[in-house]
Amino acid sequence: MQSSLIGKIEKARRYAGEPDRISFSSFTIRFRGENNQHRVSFNEGQWQCSCSFFSDREVCSHTMAMERVLAGMLLALPTLR
Repeated sequence: MQSSLIGKIEKARRYAGEPDRISFSSFTIRFRGENNQHRVSFNEGQWQCSCSFFSDREVCSHTMAMERVLAGMLLALPTLR
């Protein structure tokens, strides 16, 4: 293995152990709920979910779960509920 690649692997391990280096500004995921799959997205501090509860209240169990999973990694992280 090339020495430059070894250095990159070591740096990647170090970075992986320092999650405070990471912040998400946008992403979309599929969330498998108890009854259906939902599309959950985060874009510049705003959540969206395809579930009917979110469309009525702008918050749901899927977005709250993702806030907890990604705590500290989101730009403009909304307050955890």
